[in-house]
Amino acid sequence: MAEIPAKDVKELRERTGAGMMDCKKALLETSGDKDKAIEWLRQKGLASAGKKAGRVATEGLVDSYIHTGGRIGVLVEVNCETDFVARNEEFPILVRNIAMQIAACPNVEYVKVEDIPAEIVEKEKAIEMGKDDLSGKPANIKEKIVQGRIEKRLKEMALMDQPFIRDQSITVEELVKQSIAKLGENIQVRRFVRFVLGEGIEKPPEEES
Repeated sequence: MAEIPAKDVKELRERTGAGMMDCKKALLETSGDKDKAIEWLRQKGLASAGKKAGRVATEGLVDSYIHTGGRIGVLVEVNCETDFVARNEEFPILVRNIAMQIAACPNVEYVKVEDIPAEIVEKEKAIEMGKDDLSGKPANIKEKIVQGRIEKRLKEMALMDQPFIRDQSITVEELVKQSIAKLGENIQVRRFVRFVLGEGIEKPPEEES
């Protein structure tokens, strides 16, 4: 097996944040191809992240983000397992990116699809079932079409299913899993609130002149 130059290992570590041994192994597995090595590390990280997902995460950060102009604000809580990781410079960057993501996604109301209440799912289903373009279709076909639309709609409401605003090739869920792989701890987006200036306030009718 060919020897991997130390400078290549160092460069891969700088690009990915992965450990030196993992970077060396990735380069060995991909015959020194750095782009393939990054993909190898990403796949390895996503696999190891799944194993950490069940661990309890009670530390972390609550962060805020106010969009330019002060018309949209976000509060988000992201948890990790230890205060040590919460203070790692990578973690606050992740939390800030998630807060900015929420600010940019007006349709997002829940962290995950599983968090959406059953009554909301039923309401969305009733709306879809009543649409004119489905009238006259056989019941089984109608059900399949509605199911596909509902799944799409629910994903639009869930933060973790959104394409990451800074890299559309990955979802927010994959972004979090990459951080789990880098930092070695379970990380969970626990909750968030999105404030829009004036939302929910009924404007009084303009006074007649």
